[in-house]
Amino acid sequence: MDDADRAAARDGFPDPHVALAAGAQPPRGDLKSALRRARVENAERSDVISELRGAEVVRLEMLQEQLAPVLAQVPKDCDLFDVALVPSEHPRLFIDMIGFVEMGRDRRLYRFLQDTRHGRITICESEQIDKMVEAVTNYIAQRLIEREQALAADARALTRDEVSRVYVYEPAVPATPAPARRQRRFFVRLFVFFIDLLGIAMLFALLAAAAWYVYKLQVPG
Repeated sequence: MDDADRAAARDGFPDPHVALAAGAQPPRGDLKSALRRARVENAERSDVISELRGAEVVRLEMLQEQLAPVLAQVPKDCDLFDVALVPSEHPRLFIDMIGFVEMGRDRRLYRFLQDTRHGRITICESEQIDKMVEAVTNYIAQRLIEREQALAADARALTRDEVSRVYVYEPAVPATPAPARRQRRFFVRLFVFFIDLLGIAMLFALLAAAAWYVYKLQVPG
């Protein structure tokens, strides 16, 4: 036994090569310790994610506060805009049903997006809150113009309908009583019957005249 083996035996840790050569089992991993370390790492990672999500919510709240004076100027009868902050897995500040603001992957970039029939489009991206407020303000103004145009088109269509109802004259047809209608149908059918009967009589008369003529030609004198 050399000095290394003596030192290992003295410290209570046998040399692995000597232990394997003697037929001992190799050391096994501790699953409980590994699970404990994994739980701690997941907890630390969850804390980081929650902190980043909290930062996103704070930035969106700041934007919402900056937009409050703009939204206060929207007409009271307009229900297009319902600004709400949704602190979900991906926090979003909804401007209306199709437009919203969210943070980029770096949690510093504001991204103003809109859902359309052709997919989602990006209206504006900026790290400066002033530029994002300006972009949202322009968006609100454009939506108000679209609303006014739609209301004007509805008003024009309603006016055309009213004019057509006023100036189109449709003479009223007096209703015929049911007994009178039945009596008129009866006389019409009776007239048709006599016409048919007269036609049949004329047909037989013609046939009789033709037969008499043939008979006279065949019989002399």
